[in-house]
Amino acid sequence: MNEAQEKLVERLAEKYKAIDQDVNIHMDGLVWAKQITYWDYIQTEALLGLQIQRTTLPDEMVFIMYHQINEILFKMILWEMGQVAHSENIAAPKFTKHLGRISRYFDMLSNSFTIMGDGMDVDQYMKFRNTLTPASGFQSAQYRLIEFGSTELINLIDFRFRATIDRNTPYEHAFEHLYWQAAGKDHATGKKNPLLQNFENKYKHFFLGKMEEYNTINLYTKYKTLPENEKNNNDLVNAMRHYDHTVNIGWVMNHYNAAAKYLDSGPKKAEATGGSDWHKYMHPKYQRRIFFPSLWSAEELKNWGIDNLEGYKKV
Repeated sequence: MNEAQEKLVERLAEKYKAIDQDVNIHMDGLVWAKQITYWDYIQTEALLGLQIQRTTLPDEMVFIMYHQINEILFKMILWEMGQVAHSENIAAPKFTKHLGRISRYFDMLSNSFTIMGDGMDVDQYMKFRNTLTPASGFQSAQYRLIEFGSTELINLIDFRFRATIDRNTPYEHAFEHLYWQAAGKDHATGKKNPLLQNFENKYKHFFLGKMEEYNTINLYTKYKTLPENEKNNNDLVNAMRHYDHTVNIGWVMNHYNAAAKYLDSGPKKAEATGGSDWHKYMHPKYQRRIFFPSLWSAEELKNWGIDNLEGYKKV
């Protein structure tokens, strides 16, 4: 054994001693360990076996794979978000770094809608979509977690009810007035459609726990608790503005326009598969979803979602 190998064994011994483990047992285990391969590590076969069509229409496969890619990117976003949320005394450079990663993922999502917009025949989509009712992309739990992790709950409340809700409002009550309830609930009667009922039956308890978890560690609250010199860091402020604009205007409007290409293409405008009034549910000028309102001017807030998809000014 040469000197480099001896030092490596010493380092391994120190590692396992620190966790009260016998290094010899672990080294013996390496003798019998299988060689790693790309396909085992990435789980390629399992991943490629997850696309199950409900119809015989070829372009349904595009629709399935596109949404699965979205969910993978949502998971990557949540992974980065957690590193900010659960970091104590986070400084502006680290905050900015993770926001940059998150925004790049959302930039990919925002720019990806041509995959659906140009990648499926309208007539095929209008046929296979009927087999999806009442399922909807609305039911992406990871996207809701991204919203909970991004901002304070008040900024996710339906704009019509924000004046009646504050930090002392029970989570259950706030949940019933989240902006996306409008996509599946008649607020006059309180009746929920199957889209919303199914979603809540699956995730409501989980969401209530996440609402409480992120109450004080969401991105906006973390930012507001930074020292003044950190809050005034231009790189951080611009990263937050970019993220807010990309998610709540760019991504939403690209999604809206992709949906319109199909749902508004026929002689009679189609409803979303979940039955929602998707025009008002999705368009940012109606719901006014803004993660970091204090980082925008009064004029920018007033015109949110109106003719400003193309960009915004850096500070």
